[in-house]
Amino acid sequence: MRPEPAIDSLRAQIERIEGRSKRARSTLPFGITDVDSRLPGGGLAFGALHEVAGGGNGAIDGAAAALFSAGVAARTKGKVLWCVTRPDLFAPAIAQAGLIADRVIYVEAGDDKTVLACMEEGLRHGGLGAVIGELARLAMTASRRLQLAAEGTGSIGIALRRWRRQAEAMDFGQPTAATTRWRVSVVPSAPLPVPGVGRHRWLVELIRARAGESADFELEACDGTGRLALPADLANGSLSAAGRRRRAPG
Repeated sequence: MRPEPAIDSLRAQIERIEGRSKRARSTLPFGITDVDSRLPGGGLAFGALHEVAGGGNGAIDGAAAALFSAGVAARTKGKVLWCVTRPDLFAPAIAQAGLIADRVIYVEAGDDKTVLACMEEGLRHGGLGAVIGELARLAMTASRRLQLAAEGTGSIGIALRRWRRQAEAMDFGQPTAATTRWRVSVVPSAPLPVPGVGRHRWLVELIRARAGESADFELEACDGTGRLALPADLANGSLSAAGRRRRAPG
């Protein structure tokens, strides 16, 4: 016998609450086999929250983390909501990472609580390609709300962790509901045969991937389309070392 309509309705409500809607979960590939092979579905999941932080406490690594996030957002479709607590983003650098100014809606919030509220509203809207929020702290409850909001619409949420004080950086190791957690550090670029500076390089650490593998990658920074690249001198397989495997925490 077919279940009663009331039972069908109840099952649908449970699926929505638990984030198991029938929406097809798609991914945004990085286009680098070593990276995508570590991620379930072969890329960064849509309909999910992701965490990104600089490898150190300084402004240089923090800027690299912001550009990494901009590169991800640049490869989505639609407007991008970027929530900040201080107006210190350098728009030309963001544009060089592929995220042009016309696509970005900046919201200047006074504190983390307001940033979280704006992020959740943006993720629930459903018409945005990505929502980025700069946060010093991210509690499990708050991250779970963002994750559920992203699941409901299929948008990508990025919690870009930034700290004013050393003590705040310790919060990055605490558990959250984010699907992936990344750490980005600046490393020396390849020397050129002529005077000048080569394409920037980053050490990109995939610290956590739900149902995936953790790994470290040395990559060239985002180009004008938001894409990372495997350095030519490492593309011969020495960076299968590019994805130096680490045991995934939790």
